[in-house]
Amino acid sequence: MWQKIVVIGALMASVVPARAGVQRGAPDMQLAGVVPKNSADQFELAFWESIKNSSHAGDFEAYLKAYPKGRFVTLAQARITRLRVAADKAAEKPAPVAAAAPVTPATPAEKPAAQPALQRSAQRAARQERAQAKVAARSSRTGAKTAARETAEAPAAEPVARREFKDCPECPRVVALPRGAFTMGGSSIDQTELPAHLVTLDRPFAIGKYEITVREWNACVEAGPCRPTAQYASPNPRAPVRDISWLDAQQYVNWLSNTTGATYRLPSEAEWEYAQRGGTATRYWWGDQMALGKANCKDCGPPWQIDEPIGAGSFAPNPYGLYDMNGSVWEWVQDCWHNSYSRAPADALPWDDDPSCEARVVRGGSWRDSAPFMVASTRASADPAMRQSQNGFRVARDVE
Repeated sequence: MWQKIVVIGALMASVVPARAGVQRGAPDMQLAGVVPKNSADQFELAFWESIKNSSHAGDFEAYLKAYPKGRFVTLAQARITRLRVAADKAAEKPAPVAAAAPVTPATPAEKPAAQPALQRSAQRAARQERAQAKVAARSSRTGAKTAARETAEAPAAEPVARREFKDCPECPRVVALPRGAFTMGGSSIDQTELPAHLVTLDRPFAIGKYEITVREWNACVEAGPCRPTAQYASPNPRAPVRDISWLDAQQYVNWLSNTTGATYRLPSEAEWEYAQRGGTATRYWWGDQMALGKANCKDCGPPWQIDEPIGAGSFAPNPYGLYDMNGSVWEWVQDCWHNSYSRAPADALPWDDDPSCEARVVRGGSWRDSAPFMVASTRASADPAMRQSQNGFRVARDVE
């Protein structure tokens, strides 16, 4: 029996939960969730463990900012120096002379949107929402633990066709979701995910089918409002943009709103979890057990690579047709960070009542994290001004 703590880059500057559990050989998918730790040494060690093999100087700079007097300061400074020297040498290396003009590889085309099937899905969606409400009500009466046990053998929900659209050629594709109700939070021993509580979404909304990609971010950069991101060795235009702060994400959604006339924003934490669960009430949207090929994480099977997250849409979508809500990159949401769901709003609006708000919420885990972080209720906090190579986002949009 052993315990492993994984921490998200610079999230240790704020209050950050860490996963704990039992593992034998392959990952034990019954790991209970995040257990808050009180030791600053444990935070620092876990932070260093998560970045020590990184090839990005920004990760070590984030460590130095979070722990200016930490035990690994000398190592971090040395690693930054080596990485910058290597980058300078690569920049100075003359490009090979080709005998013929190079052929630019074609950019993979965006996957065609599924054809609307609203007539066929309306009744199914209504049934699903009623079932969610029943599970939520039962959970509130008997406790989240009982509700989780009753759904332990429930199969993953079937995909549901949703209306998809884009407001402009450079805009992200979004999926319109209906009103509904669900039980938010977990039944684990992680206090930040408790208490599990019923949330009712009284208004429909749309959410990004994919995380914002490098290509979509660069459209905002070219227009002026957004800053260029860190230059990685092999930028993939279809990869999720990362090294993004909460403040950066706000600039992007404001640009989208001004460009299109529609109201774009970050999703609330409740909207995000509602979308992530895809109409299910299990630990993962596909069930209570981990399954390979469902998420972009280091325990989740191919296609996965250690250096960077793979292109958007490379893993299976959830029943709402949304991709990469488990793993890939941590996703910013609008809410301020709270250490538990005590007194959390029940209407899915952002829990954004603190004008000082020193930390914001990120959801979903990243490609560098292990399988326990893929659980639907996983959450953590980060400084809204902090840029870190595992953080990105997806947009939400108001709809009538």
